[in-house]
Amino acid sequence: MKRTAILSILMGLAISTVVIQSCKKNDTPAVVTKPTLYDSLGSTTMVTDPKNSSAKIEQGYLTIRSVIDSTIFVIAADDNINKFFNVLLMEVTAGNTSGFSALSKNLSDFVAVGTGAKNFTYGGKNMVAAHDPAQNPRMNGKAMNDDFDSFEVDLVKGAGQNGIMPDNPALKSLAAIVESLRTQVVQN
Repeated sequence: MKRTAILSILMGLAISTVVIQSCKKNDTPAVVTKPTLYDSLGSTTMVTDPKNSSAKIEQGYLTIRSVIDSTIFVIAADDNINKFFNVLLMEVTAGNTSGFSALSKNLSDFVAVGTGAKNFTYGGKNMVAAHDPAQNPRMNGKAMNDDFDSFEVDLVKGAGQNGIMPDNPALKSLAAIVESLRTQVVQN
């Protein structure tokens, strides 16, 4: 995503948070809906999907998917945590991208729902089951706090590859959501 698009999203968020309350005839304040984090990521505005030019995708979901996909590639190159993805890395190396596609979709859906998207559902495992090798044979070991720290660094790098800088308010909000999952992911 280009820097100007990110700035436009941030400007939209700033403008949407400045709310002018209008009054009804009986002077009852209008109900104001606070924008979600998903709204700040592009919301439901439909754009052409760069992976399929004949399809449309919500801009918010595209932003999330782009960051997730970049982050997966950053993790693949990160010797601190790529050991947890041996199955996935072997599949991709052999030309099988079905596991990558499934992981991308699950993580994108999870983040979309977590940021307030209304048109998506998360159908994957809960975070404890997803990160427990006894419940998820694709997980190669249990994560420690240092591993989770590395994941957070990789997420920021993945966002940066999409023009989202570390001081971006939306990224900081997403980082807080990710951090809230630490006790479910770190099971040692």
